[in-house]
Parts: sequence; structure tokens; C-alpha cells
Amino acid sequence: MKSREHLKKITGDASFRTFFRKKNKTNSSIIVYAKKEKFQNLLVYDAINKILIKNKILAPILYKENYKKNNIEIQDFGNNTIYKILKKKKVNKFRFFKRILEVLNQIQSIKDNKVLNFKRGKYFIPKYDSKILVREAHLFCDWYVKEKLPNNMQKKFNYKFKKIVRKLSSNLKLKNRVFVHRDFHVSNLMLFNKQIAVIDSQDAHFGNKAYDLASLIDDVRFKTSTQFKNRIYKMYINNQSLLEKKNFKNDFEILSVLRNLKIIGIFTRLAVRDKKRNYLKLIPYAWKLIENRIYRNKQFEELNILLKKNFKMN
Repeated sequence: MKSREHLKKITGDASFRTFFRKKNKTNSSIIVYAKKEKFQNLLVYDAINKILIKNKILAPILYKENYKKNNIEIQDFGNNTIYKILKKKKVNKFRFFKRILEVLNQIQSIKDNKVLNFKRGKYFIPKYDSKILVREAHLFCDWYVKEKLPNNMQKKFNYKFKKIVRKLSSNLKLKNRVFVHRDFHVSNLMLFNKQIAVIDSQDAHFGNKAYDLASLIDDVRFKTSTQFKNRIYKMYINNQSLLEKKNFKNDFEILSVLRNLKIIGIFTRLAVRDKKRNYLKLIPYAWKLIENRIYRNKQFEELNILLKKNFKMN
């Protein structure tokens, strides 16, 4: 970037990206800067946004690309995340979630599995298969276990944990054929011109239909009651006429648990490797979400015993 005099740095996320708001008298846009992992954070991000826009989902439009200098300029949706709105006391949360589920249904209806990126190359959307799920769950061992357990206990724990994760992954029932945002929660949704816009979509895959709903309902950043979670779940289920409800519930719970184990690993990595310690405060609620799903569910019995034996889940 030539100059940052007219740019204002804005709050970022857990990625390697940096965001700036570019303003003049009449217009506003966002500069996304990423020197590290820039293929995913710039090229793929815009490619996925193109697919969302094609399918009538509000996502940032690309204004300019300067890939050589590690940045793209995109549409500015402002600062009004759905998370911020829902934190206000008088907001009807249920009504907002109803609208969010409509957006999720749109996303899950996407059939496009390839797109031309701004470098005129084809990007094929990968499959979110069990290998990726298992590898991501292993982040719990790589970072959290390494920090919390003595060296002489880590090998035994990791062996048992990885065996259980493989078993849980093999117990998934639904096929990997639905467009999955992979980070679908209220912090990645914006209110813009009275519509819900979707951001942070660069990790999209084709995967399990239950994944994004688990990401939304069991969101580590936004605390809701069990009653509220159940209500949103039922609202989604009641609008899915062809859904195999028993299989979906099975997959929803497995994916929620694996996702939050992964998140504990990622948040620990952010603290240890990247010195972003503010994410550590979210770990106790991630544990609560895991406990909520494995409690009294027989398929999680081994995992429950292993975790409680080695960690204080709070």
C-alpha cells in the first residue's frame, strides 16, 4: 500500500489479516492486508464471496486487488455485527435468529463448487471430510494438552484422545455435500441496509449439513441458555422437510464437540504462539459447551471419562 494516511486500522480477528477502513468524503471501503497465507485470505476470500453474491447472499464486493502488494479493497458493511446487536438487552434475539436461519438455508442451497478467481484461475471448493475434521480436533492435543498436562502424561492421553476422535468421526451419518461456511456465527454476520451480510467466508468447504448450525448454536463467543439453543435447533429442524432428524442430531452433537475441542486448541495457540491472550477468556465457555453435549450421551462416554480425568472442565 502506498500510503496509510487516509486509512484507519480497525479491529481484526484471529487470522493473519489486518483490516483498514479507507474513507473519503463520499465513500468508505475496507482494505484487507495479508502477507501470510495471502492465497487463502485474499484470493480465496474473494472467490467465495463471488459465489455467495451469485446466490443472492450479501457478501463483500471486490473493488480492487493489489495481490502483489498483499491487499484487496472490498465493500464496507460498517461496524454493526449481529453479535453487537444481540448484546443489547431489548433486542428480540429469537427474531434475529429466525432471519439468520433463512441466510443459512440460502447458503446450504449453494451448488457451485468452482469459481474463477481474480487471477483468472479456477478455484475448486474442497470437501470437509473426516480427515480434516480429525486433523483439526488434534489441535487440542498440539496446543492445549501440551500446555496443561505434564510431559509424561501427554503421550498416553493423546493416543486415547485421537482414537476416540477417529471413532466419533466415523460415526457421522450425513454425506459431505452441503456448502459449509465453517465459521458461521453472529460475529461473522453484519446488519447492512436492513439485510444480513456474511463475512469471513474464506474457509468454505462442501461438508456436513449440521456443521454450520452447530457453529451458530454452540458459539463460544455468544452465550445463550440451553432452552434458547433448543428452540433455535427446533426452528431449523421444523423447516427441513427431507431431513433425517435422528442422523442430523447425531452429527450435530459430534460436530459441536469436535469443533469446540478444536477451538480450545486454536485459542491456546493464539495465546502461546501469537501472544493474543484475550482469546483465553473464551475457553471456559467452550468447555461448558462440550460438557453440555457429552453429558448423558453414551457415544461420548469414553471422551467424557478421559477429559474429566485429565482436565477441569470449566
